[in-house]
This record gives sequence, C-alpha cells and structure tokens, in this order.
Amino acid sequence: MSAALDGAAVDRPVDLRFTVLIPARRASSRLPDKPLADIAGLPMVVRVARRAAQSAARRVLVATDDARIQQVCAAHGVEALLTRADHASGSDRLAEACARLDLAGDEIVVNVQGDEPLIDPGLIDAVAALLPARPEASMGTAAHAIASLDDYADPNVVKVVLDARGLAHYFSRAPIPFARDRAGTAWWQDAASGGAAALAGFAPLRHVGIYSYRADFLRQFPRLAPAPAEALEALEQLRALWHGHRIAVHLADAASGPGVDTPEDLERVRRIFR
Repeated sequence: MSAALDGAAVDRPVDLRFTVLIPARRASSRLPDKPLADIAGLPMVVRVARRAAQSAARRVLVATDDARIQQVCAAHGVEALLTRADHASGSDRLAEACARLDLAGDEIVVNVQGDEPLIDPGLIDAVAALLPARPEASMGTAAHAIASLDDYADPNVVKVVLDARGLAHYFSRAPIPFARDRAGTAWWQDAASGGAAALAGFAPLRHVGIYSYRADFLRQFPRLAPAPAEALEALEQLRALWHGHRIAVHLADAASGPGVDTPEDLERVRRIFR
C-alpha cells in the first residue's frame, strides 16, 4: 500500500492555512448509508477525513445530519459537527457549520466531498491557495482536461469553460466548448487537422467537485436567490456566477482518484485499497 493510502505524511505548504469541511449526509438514493460504507476496515467518511488531514489544513471537520455518522467519526478521532437535517444542499450544511465555528470572514474554507476517499491532498492545498492569490474571486475549484469523447458527451461529467484569467465562464453538463465543424469527434485531440490548430490548448475541461470559499461568502451563499441556469443544469455553482461572483479554477494534471456514487464505484475503490 502506498503512502498516499496508508496516511503517511506528505510535504505541506509552509504559509497556507485553511479549514476543511466535509459534508456527509446519510441518505443516498443510489448508495444507502454511503458515508458509513466500509473501505478496508474504515468507514468512507473517515477515509476522506484522513486524506484531508494530509493537506495543509489547520482543522478538518465533518458536517453531518446524522448522529450515527458523528459517533463513528468520534470513534476514529475525526472531529464532526451535527447540523440540521433539513438543508437542501451541501453548501447550506457547510454555511451552518461555518457560522457555528465563528470563522473569521477572510478565513479560507475548503469543501471536500464526503465520497472522495482517494482525493489528492495536494489538490486540496492547490484549491485553497487560489483565493489568497486571486482576490477578485469569491470561490475556487479545480478542473482537468477531458481525455475521451465519451466523457465529453456524458451529462454526468460536468464541463467548465475558462476565460483568459483562469476564471470560470460557465459550467454545464452539455459538451462545451462545442466545435461546430467537428461535432461528434474528439476535435481537441487533432490539432493538426483543419482549423483545429488554433484551438490547441483549449481542450474541454472536466470540473472536479472541490471548492474553496472565504468564510464570509460561504455564510452568504445560501441566501443568494437560485439562478435559472442552476435549476436547468442542476449545478449549484452557477448561482455564484449568476450573481456576479467569480470562480477561480486550478488546472490539475489529472483526476485525483475515483469518487463513490454507486455500488460499482464502491467496489472499484475497495479494490484499490486492497
């Protein structure tokens, strides 16, 4: 088993300090009790928290709606906060946690999804580092180049298009950017063909579901009116763009590891740990 899996220490940025919040909701239509699913002897939410603890975070907490998840975290030395059960989204749950922790307004908070037991601690640090470097942005996130036409066309793979400054223009489940004259092809992989040379370096990007916020903005976010595009795409981050907030995007070399949405995903991750 590699150091990345067994919890060995990794190099940490010297000056970067932030808090990681991990939303964990017990109900899941596709995988019941997902945060408690066993992965090589540990509940998944504990695996996620231990990965996050390898980052430069000064504190890692699970924000959950379920007392059993809180108890399991405590039994494994993971700090957990019991939040209301009626939150509509993970960001609502994190906003409550942020308020109850009384974090300073400019403190950086990173939202690590509770179903990412293989998340790269270095990715957490990179997304946290976006906001101190980009004062015009209210949020940070990550993306990496899409490798296959299947992923480009898959509505479960969220795409993002950036502007010249590395800020998000738009997120979509649709294949964007769309090459009108190369529809149905992996046009970004063929820079030598036709006019595609001008698009070299403009490959479609897969959004990675990790976010950083300043604490003040995180507390305010649930009070923003939902955006029309947010309801259409079922993508909550579009609310920030709709209200004029900017989202800085870290370009990662590749995905940090598979997340867990289905029983098949869970078995895949269990095989990696074995």
